[in-house]
Amino acid sequence: MEDKQKTQLFESTPIPRAVMTLAIPTVLSSLVMVLYNLADTYFVGILNDPIQNAAVTLAGPVLLAFNAVNNLFGVGASSMMSRALGAKDFDTVRRSSALGFFMALFSGLLFSLLVGVFQGPLLRLLGTTAETYDATQRYMLWTVICGAAPAILNVVMAYLVRAEGESLHASIGTMSGCVLNMVLDPFFILPWGLNMGAAGAGLATFLSNCVACLYFFALLFKKRGRTYVCISPKMLSFRRPLVVGICAVGIPASIQNLLNVTGMTILNNFASGYGSDAVAAMGISHKVQMIPMQIAMGVSQGIMPLISYNYASGNTPRMKKTLFFTARLSLSFITLATLGFCVFSGPLTSLFMKKPEIVAYGEQFLRAMSLALPFLCMDFLAVGVFQACGMGSKSLLFAILRKIVLEIPALFILDWLFPLYGLAWAQTAAEVILSIAAVVVLMRLFKRLERRSLS
Repeated sequence: MEDKQKTQLFESTPIPRAVMTLAIPTVLSSLVMVLYNLADTYFVGILNDPIQNAAVTLAGPVLLAFNAVNNLFGVGASSMMSRALGAKDFDTVRRSSALGFFMALFSGLLFSLLVGVFQGPLLRLLGTTAETYDATQRYMLWTVICGAAPAILNVVMAYLVRAEGESLHASIGTMSGCVLNMVLDPFFILPWGLNMGAAGAGLATFLSNCVACLYFFALLFKKRGRTYVCISPKMLSFRRPLVVGICAVGIPASIQNLLNVTGMTILNNFASGYGSDAVAAMGISHKVQMIPMQIAMGVSQGIMPLISYNYASGNTPRMKKTLFFTARLSLSFITLATLGFCVFSGPLTSLFMKKPEIVAYGEQFLRAMSLALPFLCMDFLAVGVFQACGMGSKSLLFAILRKIVLEIPALFILDWLFPLYGLAWAQTAAEVILSIAAVVVLMRLFKRLERRSLS
């Protein structure tokens, strides 16, 4: 059941067209996801209540923890699928997708159970105070306790569909939920609707993720017999090569996100010490910065099937040209975005909260955080290549360097040297060093692959 059109995309389509075919839908999906996150912040911000806005920010690490599961079974299974496609091993493609799907479902249900049982200690760990505890708890009821499984399945199924080159359908599924979320937000959040505040944003997110999952189920039912993505229990297998192949990429990617959660939790705890205004401003700055950051991440994720396929089939020149073209494209855009954020940091912050103190904080935070973007872009591309090639140890090394060795120590040092404002510079300081390491490791990787091709 080899799809000739998909094979042609991976093997012979001109690189700019192949990259655009795979990356544009993924970028659009990432952009819409950021916009719906901003919609939460925007509509909650209309209430002009820093407590409600802080609740969304404080719950952020838990929602980010979903990505640990998404990457374990989404990135891990999709990388395995694309490499198996390049090797023409179609049974492994199907079994990888089935294992990724069912383990994601189980993990989502387990996530909800654990958060429900240990909610009190978790909320205190996240940095909630007496004034932000109740609002954060209500927001997490819908987004985590009720919504973990559909939120995780939505992303993992998009990865599985994208692995065989169906980037457009993967993005439509993700975007359908995001668009619905933006439509529901004002009705659930604002006084003229249900007046639920941050909890309303959580309810809208839960419902939108359920709709996105329904889209993917309908898609797989319609394409049955014409897709390698399989969610049949009959294809569920725990064969050692299959599990090792998924985990070799998925576990480092998962650890990377758990470290991101740790870093965000530490950042929020530092910011909480300066009051809810500082927490709200940090959250707004982070979400605005996420727009170009997610676009860069979307590009790196979009080209992963192309990198995986050509790595497995031994076509190193096509793999290298794909990366270089993508790097030029991403860095050009990210540099322009960085300049725009530095110039308009104040007006951008004021779009979400009008309180002068929050705008003043946000102006400084966003300017400092945006300078990390060009370096983050290079890091994303490097990690994307490592994941696509099944080199989980390298992506794990970069995750440890970013958070444990560089960023988390920088938070302590910079906050001590420059109270509060130093926190926003920690990411930039870490990414400058990490991007240099990314370039060096990628150069060595391609030299090794070229020697292998000649031997």
